[in-house]
Amino acid sequence: MAKKKAFALRINEDMLKAIEKWAADEFRSTNGQIEWMLMQYLKDHNRQPKKKEKPEEK
Repeated sequence: MAKKKAFALRINEDMLKAIEKWAADEFRSTNGQIEWMLMQYLKDHNRQPKKKEKPEEK
């Protein structure tokens, strides 16, 4: 699993309410919904993070 890093986000109150509703509709947390939205945008624009290769286990 990728390492998570805390990040403070200032966001318009109405936008946050819309995201919270969308998250509830999708059975996600608000944080999970924002992560999903960002990843979708990155994928749509071919900018998703490169996957790190796992070292071989012996």
